[in-house]
Amino acid sequence: MSDKDGGDTIARDGTYRGGRRPRAGERPEPLIDKVNKGKATEIMDIPDFPKSTILETNELYVDSDLFGEDMPDPSEYLSQKQRDGKPLGADEIFKETWMWLKERGCDKLINSRLLESYSQAFARFIQCEEAISEYGLLGKHPTTGGAIASPFVSMSQSFQKQANLLWFEIFDIVKQNSLTAFTGNPREDAMERLLRRNE
Repeated sequence: MSDKDGGDTIARDGTYRGGRRPRAGERPEPLIDKVNKGKATEIMDIPDFPKSTILETNELYVDSDLFGEDMPDPSEYLSQKQRDGKPLGADEIFKETWMWLKERGCDKLINSRLLESYSQAFARFIQCEEAISEYGLLGKHPTTGGAIASPFVSMSQSFQKQANLLWFEIFDIVKQNSLTAFTGNPREDAMERLLRRNE
């Protein structure tokens, strides 16, 4: 059964079949590049943005009355102590990523739960990498005692994939809505700092 738009079909279980694949086709151009080329752009409307104080400067819209907003508190599970007694450290990733978003004016566009999910997945990836460094790439089979691949390797890959997918989702929102050039990346320093915290 096809829908009224003539695109996707709806199966008996109510799910859509067919149609355009997600992320298929030409990639959208970042907002900053569109502005620099003089193309027509759309910027997401943030409800509490003081529209009466916007000035036009160098073809970009700049808020004349800057206002500060407190960072939302990361949930407690992001900093809970693990079995080895060390904190998870996902709260540090949350804070650093939120500050990076704020510098680009996109802190209100990202749901805090999405940011928390990314922070936890990246911290778990780091935790698995630390376990691989400590225990090695091989483990012992529980019944035969033979050598097997460490389970931390597959867990690490799984958490890294999850963190990357969440990061691409966050970065895509920033790319489409930021008027700031993309310099610096909170992912570059986070892993090194978290790995050095135990030294």
